[in-house]
Amino acid sequence: MLIVYAILVLGALGALFGAILAFAAKIFHVDVDPKQEAIRECLAGANCGGCGYPGCDGYAAAVAKGEAPPDRCVAGGSETAEKVAKIMGVAAGGAEKKVAMVMCSGTEGHAEKRFNYSGPIDCRAAMIFGGKSNKTCTFACIGLGNCTNVCQFDAIHIVDGIAKVDRSKCVGCGACAEVCPKSVIKLIPASQKVITACSNKDKGAKVLKICDFGCIACQKCVRECPSDAITMVDNLPVVDHEKCVKCGHCADICPRHVINWFED
Repeated sequence: MLIVYAILVLGALGALFGAILAFAAKIFHVDVDPKQEAIRECLAGANCGGCGYPGCDGYAAAVAKGEAPPDRCVAGGSETAEKVAKIMGVAAGGAEKKVAMVMCSGTEGHAEKRFNYSGPIDCRAAMIFGGKSNKTCTFACIGLGNCTNVCQFDAIHIVDGIAKVDRSKCVGCGACAEVCPKSVIKLIPASQKVITACSNKDKGAKVLKICDFGCIACQKCVRECPSDAITMVDNLPVVDHEKCVKCGHCADICPRHVINWFED
């Protein structure tokens, strides 16, 4: 009989607590805007944070309230922007797609190393262990893959000791740029075709000794640019993309292969 009584008591308690929870759910229920739910269904669902909001739910709520434009879902692209804009009854806008770019060309065997690192496979750990970098160039990509670990789109990998972006897969969420302790990964407009893949601001004589592909500020690109679109800033070529005619000449003549040219 004790067992029966125990079962009855537990059953009664279960029913009581269930009723309390149901009552609480009714009292504290928050109605969700139908637009928010519809917008959430349209989004890519990557929760990458590229929109600037805490996940897809946060972005959907902001759009539904009129606090965010409909074209911030970088993973969904223009197709998603059109769907969200239709729900909100507004124009999709023309936000330009961005992609990540690694501003370093110091591949394995071409960038001098200060030491061979054998600790945790983590760029920040390598910096703590060896100071600024495991390479003599203090501006260089460390190449231990923090960026690859956070990319949800399989768009960045370590190739020959440095990070390399697959522009066809990159959605421009910025996760890799945010996690890079050296800040050598930048988000750039996808339409940008001419990129300076070096971050070393040292003078040419020093760069010449430590990296086969580092910019030595020879200014050949500046002198030969047909549209005067290149200037030197902190010993690195900076391209004025409004002046650039996308001829690719600077990439062809760069003796250090630092200036890269990307075609669609």
